[in-house]
Amino acid sequence: MKDDTAPTDMRTHILATAQKIMSGKGFSGVGLNEVLTAAEVPKGSFYHYFGSKEAFGQALLERYFELYLAAMDELLSRPGLTGAQRLAAYWAHWLETQTADDPQSKCLVVKLAAEVSDLSEPMRRVLLEGTGQITARLAEMIEAGIVDGSLAVQGAPQEIAAQLYQSWLGASLLAKITRDDAPLRAAMAATRSRLG
Repeated sequence: MKDDTAPTDMRTHILATAQKIMSGKGFSGVGLNEVLTAAEVPKGSFYHYFGSKEAFGQALLERYFELYLAAMDELLSRPGLTGAQRLAAYWAHWLETQTADDPQSKCLVVKLAAEVSDLSEPMRRVLLEGTGQITARLAEMIEAGIVDGSLAVQGAPQEIAAQLYQSWLGASLLAKITRDDAPLRAAMAATRSRLG
């Protein structure tokens, strides 16, 4: 790695490299040496960018949610789509990425939530805040669908969004356990039924 790389760029590079590895192996299953070797960063440099492995994990999750929420915002702002079409695109993308053979495309929340929530309170808080922002955006899409007439649902959009998101998280976990996409396809069918 070149020495003239800006500190924020190097930090981002380390986080991006780590996400690729940890998406497949988890947080505890990956040592810092593995990440730094893959990122081509000297071991001594790590603590220049992160105070500890926990601070590193927190930054990893913050970056993940920043990118994930930016993609959701792009979908929300895409012109010419109804609320129902935005939701359909979101769930179709989830189904596609969670059934792909590439572990790097998998949801980091699904991969790390159970593992790190008991290990690190700061990481648990990042997960809580990030998933709350996801459900808020889903609720916005549901509300938009109600307003534009593309959805006819009963219940508060925030509650529906939370229920659907929880269903998809559970389905993603079951798909990992069974090594079968049937739980995700069932989640898609249930989502379509719930949203009419």
